[in-house]
Parts: sequence; C-alpha cells; structure tokens
Amino acid sequence: MSSAYLQCIEEGCRQRQDPRKDSYLCSTCGGLLDVKYEFDSFDPEELRQAWHQRRLSGEPIDRSGVWRFRELIPFVEPGKRIVSLSEGSTPLVGTRRAGWWAGPIHLTIKHQGNNPTGSFKDLGMTASITRAEARHVRMVACASTGNTSSSMAAYAARAGMKSLLFVPYRQISAAKLAQALDFGALVVEVGDTFDEAFRLLRQIAPELGLYLVNSVNPFRIEGQKTIVAEMMEQRAWRPPDYIVVPGGNLGNASAIGKGLRELKEMKFIEKVPRVIVVQAEGANPFYRMLASGSPDLVPVDSPNTEATAIRIGRPANWKKARRVLEWTGGLCESVTDGEIFEAKAVLAEDGVGCEPASAATVAGVRKLCRAGKIERHADVVAVLTGNQLKDTEYVMRHRSEVEESSRRLRVEPTLDALRQALEKVLAVPV
Repeated sequence: MSSAYLQCIEEGCRQRQDPRKDSYLCSTCGGLLDVKYEFDSFDPEELRQAWHQRRLSGEPIDRSGVWRFRELIPFVEPGKRIVSLSEGSTPLVGTRRAGWWAGPIHLTIKHQGNNPTGSFKDLGMTASITRAEARHVRMVACASTGNTSSSMAAYAARAGMKSLLFVPYRQISAAKLAQALDFGALVVEVGDTFDEAFRLLRQIAPELGLYLVNSVNPFRIEGQKTIVAEMMEQRAWRPPDYIVVPGGNLGNASAIGKGLRELKEMKFIEKVPRVIVVQAEGANPFYRMLASGSPDLVPVDSPNTEATAIRIGRPANWKKARRVLEWTGGLCESVTDGEIFEAKAVLAEDGVGCEPASAATVAGVRKLCRAGKIERHADVVAVLTGNQLKDTEYVMRHRSEVEESSRRLRVEPTLDALRQALEKVLAVPV
C-alpha cells in the first residue's frame, strides 16, 4: 500500500500537511492542497490487465469505475469501508452530426450524466465520503449550484451520515433540488450566488464541525481524476489530441490534469492530451484572466448564465486549473448562452442529451475550430458532466412557440381526431 500525504500547491511553500487531519488548505500559507503518493513500483501492463479483469468481477468494489482503479487512489487504509453506488463506468459515445458541426473533427463524448445521481460529481463524492467515513464524520456539507448537492446527499445517505446543503436562493434547477431533498439533505437557501453561499459555509463550518465535500477538499479531486484512466482504457490507451471540460469551480479540469500527469509519470501513456476549459460568457473569470495575461483571477461578482452548473464567479480551483493548462499546453474559451443552446440542440440530433453546462464543451470546440486553434479532423473527447434531466425547464423555455405547436399536440381521444392531427403534421395519409 502506498503512503498518502497532503502538500501545498504554492511554489513558494510546498509544505506537507498531516493527512490524519481534515485539512482543505495549507496551514502555513492558506494555499490549496494536493493528495500525493509514494507509489509502489509495478508493471503498467500487469495493472492494465488487472483493471480490465475487474470489469468481470462480481465484487462491489470492482463494479465502481472509481475503485476499480484503486491503485491510483491508495489513500484508504486496509479494512476501511468504501462508500460506493457503482459510480463511473460511463460510456464513450461517438458522434456524427456534432463532430461535423463543430469541426469537422473526430468528436467522442464521455458522458458523465450516466452516473448514479446524474453527474460527474459522483466520482469525487465516493472518494470524499469514503474519506469522511474513515474519519468518523457524522455530518457533511457543501455549497452547490445543484450537482454537488444531489451527489453529496446520496452518498451521505449511503454512509448513514447527515448532509447539510447551502444553495443560492432560487438559483438552482428544481430537479437538482428535488434530488437533494429526496436523499434527506437539510437545505439552506442563502445569498444570491454560489460564491456567497460557499463563503458563508466556509466561515461557519469550523464552528459546527462540518466536513466539507466541495472541490476544495483534495480527496474529491482524487475520485474525479479516475475518469482519465477509464477514458484511456476505453480508447485502448491511445490518448486523444484534446480533452474538453466545462469550467465552473474548475475542480474537474484540475482532476483531469492530475490524472493525466500521474498516468504519464507511471508510464501508462506517452502522449499528453491538451486540456480545454470552456466557460459561459456571463461567468468567465478564468477565461478573462488567461486572455488578459493577468497573474491573478478577478472574480465576477454577479455571474449570469442559464448554464447554472457553471454559474460561478469565484472558482476555488483556478490555480490548479491554470497549472493544468500550462502543463498540457491547453486552451480556454468563453461561449454565450445562445452558443450553448445551439450546441445542445446539435448533440440532441445525435441522440445525446445533456444539461446546458455540458453542451458548453462542444460550443467551445466549434469556436476554437473556427479560430484555427483546433486543427481540422482533430481527435477530441468532450466530457459532458450532467444528465439531460438535470434542467428540463431550460429546454421548455428555449423551444419556440412554433416548434412547440408542431411537435407537441393536444388531441381529442378519438381515432378520427388522431388521424386528422397526424396527417397534418406527418403529411402522409393515416
């Protein structure tokens, strides 16, 4: 078993932290922390085979697309319980229309909406709640734009813990809020933005003894990074040219970068894909920082986008995400809500549904292709982070009245009425 420790990411500090303590920030300088390992030596090919064989296993731990790769996240002590809902093992789906529309490029979709609670957050939550279980935590907490809340509530329920959720008042979708309530979370609506809710939670958490599971928790990143191993395995360990993710709090970009770096260091891959982060125009402080060449992020005080999952103006993980883009030679783009909706509609033509924030990836790829920053016929994997059913109100708001009237019929319950209605819209005799 490898030994795990926490280390500050700040170049001028790099202090190790005691992993037995519930630390989210460096005790010396306040910087973010990485979970680091002194990995045991192993043969990459033997481990690849072991991971593949576990797919056929009946053991609960092997049915998880996170813990199947447990050699990459060896922070759990022997005999400790793993809190899992069989997360991960999500599909890598090819596209036809979306790839041509965006590029033309070879576009495949890594769809995280197929996770137990419908988003990529489950990959991180199984890790952070497992860590909380080992620490004998009774109550976990998060601030959320929606997906973290439902994931935390589900995994806390699985572990027999209580969960406390801070959300901005009337700023998350009804579906996501319903999930959290269904799993038993106590919901506190406070402030007008995620950033305000998160600030208040971080201030009060020490007083109440709360264990935070937002992505400032470095163990959340550990679970989320396993998407890279699963993706590479699905591609026969041939990395793509680009991996694209939507950018909100930037934990996902940070996790993917950490996963790539570790796979490279352990000789599972030779080529490193360039990571692309796409933000919504009304909530794009990371994009603005990189575009201006500024060394520091200037928050957006009132973020505004219908892609609520990435409606964040003060991303906690911006330093980690910047490190990823620098290391991979990555890119960052900003897209409008209109461009997001158009990309979402094109994905739907391929039979791929997702929540709005997920579609930002494909919208961003199209924009970068048009600017000549992504080459024609490039090999691109877009990570769709959330399920289509996470925000159904969005679709109903945006479908035009003309489209609505032609595709949603109200018909009297008689055969004659049905024939007349269908002949009219199908233009064929019924």
